[in-house]
Amino acid sequence: MPLPASFALLRSRPRLLIAGGVVLLALLAFLLIPRLLGPKVVVITAENGELSQSVVASGKVRSPQRVELASQISGRVAQVAVREGQTVAAGDLLIQLDDAEWQAAVAQAAATLAQSETRLAQMRQLAQPLAEQAQLQAAANFAQAQRNFERTRDLAAKGFYSKTQLDDAQRNLDVAASQLRTSQLQVQSNQAGGSDYRLAAVAVDQARASLALAQAKLSYARIAAPVAGTVLTRLVEPGHTAQPGKVLMTLSPAGETELLVQIDEKNLGLLKLGQKAQASADAYVDQRFAAEVNFISPAVDPLRGSVEVRLRVPEPPAYLRQEMTVSIDIETAYRANALTVPADVVRDAASRQPWVLVVRDGKLQRQEVELGARSDGRLEIRSGIVAGEQLVPASQPALPPGSRVRAVAG
Repeated sequence: MPLPASFALLRSRPRLLIAGGVVLLALLAFLLIPRLLGPKVVVITAENGELSQSVVASGKVRSPQRVELASQISGRVAQVAVREGQTVAAGDLLIQLDDAEWQAAVAQAAATLAQSETRLAQMRQLAQPLAEQAQLQAAANFAQAQRNFERTRDLAAKGFYSKTQLDDAQRNLDVAASQLRTSQLQVQSNQAGGSDYRLAAVAVDQARASLALAQAKLSYARIAAPVAGTVLTRLVEPGHTAQPGKVLMTLSPAGETELLVQIDEKNLGLLKLGQKAQASADAYVDQRFAAEVNFISPAVDPLRGSVEVRLRVPEPPAYLRQEMTVSIDIETAYRANALTVPADVVRDAASRQPWVLVVRDGKLQRQEVELGARSDGRLEIRSGIVAGEQLVPASQPALPPGSRVRAVAG
């Protein structure tokens, strides 16, 4: 026989009581646990990893020096042998001036030198022997005149010769003596230390100097590359007139290329000579090349608040050109196994006492930390916490230190 409805209700009442108790306990837990254990907070775990700190800047490509080429003489430009951007070797022809005038000047100077050398050679080979022979003849004539005078003088004393004959003998002796002195002077003049010889030698030296000058001016008509490098600017064309001192071409010497950048002065403390860098030209962003810091200006630009930094490029890529804009990433620090956290975890990071909120034993604790390198939104923690600790980002709701919280991985 079926049970009465009242009896069935009595039997189901304990179940309802149990279910109600469970719901009540759940409600109490929901209300009390947050009070006992604290609210949930998203936390970030400090972890060890690789960290590279860098300073990023934009700059220009520069060569350590530039060579400005100009003509030393005036002349019409006959040929320009190179174009802008062309690579040249030392000694390569760059510009040729019309040299017909200088060719003629060299030929004339060479002829004058040959004439002077011939005269000096004749003096050595002909004039000197003839002068010596004339001296010997003059000496013989003088000796003969001397004997005639003495004999005439003796006979005149005895009355055999008249005074007129004696005077004639004296005149002949004087003439012979004069001719002897003249021949002796001529011999001396034709010797290496003599005046005629010196004049002839000076004429040879002057002719040689004139030839050297003409040859130098002829060489100036050929403007060659003084060093290997690249042609930056070409400021002259065939038919133009070159003037002394006027720049005709600019050359960038081959060698190490430099990158010139302006770095914000706030990063000055991060920079050191020898730091490595990676650079890329804006026109070839996917082709990076190595560079190295080799100069840091001792002065700060007061207008821009920046410091000039130069980086050498040991192996510049072929596409690199003067004045190209380049992006540079200077590595100022590297840690292979650093304790790092996201930057928004650290409070007062720019102050002398940065700190973090760390969850320890279910409570928030303020912990001062020592910061190190920074990179890509992460900071190196040198001391204060250890790997694995849970930190509360600054973006979470503000809770005072000592608060109980329930950490939830972010």
